[in-house]
Amino acid sequence: MELAYQNVMYLPGVGPKRAELLKTEMKIYSAEDLLHFYPYKHIDRTRFYRIREISDDQTYVQIKGQIMSFSKQGEGRNARLTAIFSDGEQTIELVWFKGAKFIQDKLKTGVTYVLFGKPSVFNHEYNFVHPELETLTEYTKGQTLGLEPYYNTTEKMKAAFLNSKAIRKIMYGLMPQVAAGLPETLPASLLQRFGLMNLTETMQQIHFPKNIESLKRARQRLKFEELFYIQLQILRQTKWREQNIKGYSMPVVGEHFNRFYKDYLPFPLTNAQKRVIKEIRLDMMAGKQMNRLLQGDVGSGKTLVALMCALIATDNHFQTCIMAPTEILANQHFQSLGTMLGDMDVRIDLLTGSTPAKKRATLHEELRSGKLDILIGTHALLEDVVVFHNLGLVIIDEQHRFGVAQRAKLWQKNNRPPHVLVMTATPIPRTLAMTIYGDLSVSVIDELPPGRKPIETYHYFNTKRQTVNAFLYKQIMAGRQAYIVYPLIQESEKSDLANLEAGYEYMRETFPQFKISMVHGKLKPVEKELQMQRFATGQTQIMVATTVIEVGVNVPNATIMVIENAERFGLSQLHQLRGRVGRGAEQSFCILLTGVKLSSDTRQRMDIMVRTNNGFEISEADLKLRGPGDLEGTAQSGLPFELKVANLATDGRMLEIARRTAIEILDNDPNLEKPENEIFVRQLEKLKKQAVNWGVIS
Repeated sequence: MELAYQNVMYLPGVGPKRAELLKTEMKIYSAEDLLHFYPYKHIDRTRFYRIREISDDQTYVQIKGQIMSFSKQGEGRNARLTAIFSDGEQTIELVWFKGAKFIQDKLKTGVTYVLFGKPSVFNHEYNFVHPELETLTEYTKGQTLGLEPYYNTTEKMKAAFLNSKAIRKIMYGLMPQVAAGLPETLPASLLQRFGLMNLTETMQQIHFPKNIESLKRARQRLKFEELFYIQLQILRQTKWREQNIKGYSMPVVGEHFNRFYKDYLPFPLTNAQKRVIKEIRLDMMAGKQMNRLLQGDVGSGKTLVALMCALIATDNHFQTCIMAPTEILANQHFQSLGTMLGDMDVRIDLLTGSTPAKKRATLHEELRSGKLDILIGTHALLEDVVVFHNLGLVIIDEQHRFGVAQRAKLWQKNNRPPHVLVMTATPIPRTLAMTIYGDLSVSVIDELPPGRKPIETYHYFNTKRQTVNAFLYKQIMAGRQAYIVYPLIQESEKSDLANLEAGYEYMRETFPQFKISMVHGKLKPVEKELQMQRFATGQTQIMVATTVIEVGVNVPNATIMVIENAERFGLSQLHQLRGRVGRGAEQSFCILLTGVKLSSDTRQRMDIMVRTNNGFEISEADLKLRGPGDLEGTAQSGLPFELKVANLATDGRMLEIARRTAIEILDNDPNLEKPENEIFVRQLEKLKKQAVNWGVIS
């Protein structure tokens, strides 16, 4: 029977209870699913150590020897068992905090065991806590390979004795079926071209490798296949969309655009802005639906680009909607676009959850009749009652905060889908952009407007708080304003972090001569807006806040950003927060305050922030430090598929090769109809159940 159709329950060593656990805990239903449950590491079991060779830098070691004696402290479930283990030269203590009676009954003195475990230190002496022990006979019988696989398990699985060792045994029992041959998922031409292992050998070597080299080659094969099929799926959908979905043609660059450019432009466009507007304009003229990602660092002028593209739509008698993730950001867009448009004959309005019912009714009517040119809003835009007269352009800001299904709803506002421009101020590493947004054309604004000075960033330990306070006082007395950002709203029992309320009180006591606003996520929208406005208009000099101000508030006079407990933030979030200052012509500063004891990762983060203002450099570093799934700090921002082997932080070169190969195949056969490409169609169909609908990723 083919492994895909073989219920995991019937494999030797599984049975109904374990099968249920594998299904609920690991989504393993079939023998094939189990085969694709790869080890997270391999440990070399070919070498035996002496006790005298144990050192601090070792992870796991194995030692041959005998138990000399046992000692038990306490009774019942809380009993602690210790044993003295000798390798014939020296002795070491073994400790068990659970199952003392079971272990003492099972293990005997005077028998030769193979001990395997991670050495730890207690009272300046090495010991082993809960080591694995097998008799030499058991070890020799079970040891078929030197590199032993280790599998991820959950607490529920461990409680049912379905630990890594148990999975290893089940997996080993599956190997004879694998050896009989697996149906190939890549054509021989690709295996030959890139020197890849065949699938049968790959699956044997990924679980039970002969040596390190075989393991490396198996991983290479699996990484290539994983990345290749993701790219083939994305690019195939893109080709299909280009062939089948017609877009609105907007050939006119007319009165509104030209008048704005000539008379209303708030500052000269940078070369990067000009280049990006040209790329978008060509897309909007082409008669195909535009799907474009616009990346630009905080303050690079994306909003101005968005407005000028909306004016092209207006010149072609189409409506535009701009969707933002928060009311604060939607309000800010409405105000800044309204200010830029001045007295131009362009109707612009705002729709959020706070819009009164009477105002909504008028707005809906104007939208349906076509009187309204540009509508800015939040999730409220997705409601069925929102009907456009002729929606031609959709602009989505800070797109990672919207789910795929939410974004797709905007498509359905028209018979023919509108052009889509997706904007983000979180620079996305190239490998991630090629994967998550692989079906979108990418435009990058990589220049800041003239007159903007790079923000100076400093890292201080919180022991230097007086120095920071003195600096704050000097800046505010010179007429500037400051943000103080905290990671928490209320004191956490498990944490010693300074919380927002305590910080607010501290600031009031330290700076009694200044007025202070406080903003956090739990405030009512009206109160939040009031506090924001007080700061924006200069009525308050200090804004104490949580990360709610990460996007949305634009105060050119605010030149200092102090981030408390900066060690609690990821790089991309620190960079976003820093981008709240540096909005005007004055020199701006970002101060990162941390505790004195920092991990090496945290030190790296602080060093990178101090060294560079380049968002792309920061996002690349963040990808390496934190991985793709957590890059933007929200679940939605993680990958819309599971990468089991490949790593976007380290496998960029392979991703490029995989993408190039997929492009070659589709350029030659866009619909994969040729007989030699049947293998791809088969595999894509199989992967479909795990895949996202890439066609509506915009």
